Parts: sequence; structure tokens; C-alpha cells
Amino acid sequence: MFHPLAPDLSGMSQDELNKKTAELSGRLSQAYRFGPSGAVQQLQMLQYHYQEELNRRYQKQMDDIAKKNPDFNKIIDIK
Repeated sequence: MFHPLAPDLSGMSQDELNKKTAELSGRLSQAYRFGPSGAVQQLQMLQYHYQEELNRRYQKQMDDIAKKNPDFNKIIDIK
């Protein structure tokens, strides 16, 4: 469910993505207060788009850490 008019987020910095996500959260809560409208769904789609980009980056960071340290997955033993 990606917003068709969302910009390419790969060129944005982590800070810019975090600021934009926070801004969208504020706008979304404002849209909820105004009552039912199409703006809520549009903002939800945009927020989802930004959040997915952040999740993708976080996962890439975790994968990079795991590649550099082969014992990374063994740090916490749940047994």
C-alpha cells in the first residue's frame, strides 16, 4: 500500500525521514480530529511509505552488523 505520489525516499537522510514521519503523525492526528475524510487514508498511506523505508534501513543495518560479527546472532541465548 504505497502512496503513488510519494517521493523517492532512498535519497533522504535518516534524520530527514524521522522528521518527516513525525510531521506526518502530527498531520494524521489533526486529520482525525477534523472527522472522516479522504485525507486520513492519504496520510496513512504516506506514513506507511515512510515507515517502510525506515524499517528497510534498520534491517539493512542489522544485516551489516551480523555480517561483520559472526557471533552477533549468538549474543542472546534464549535456551
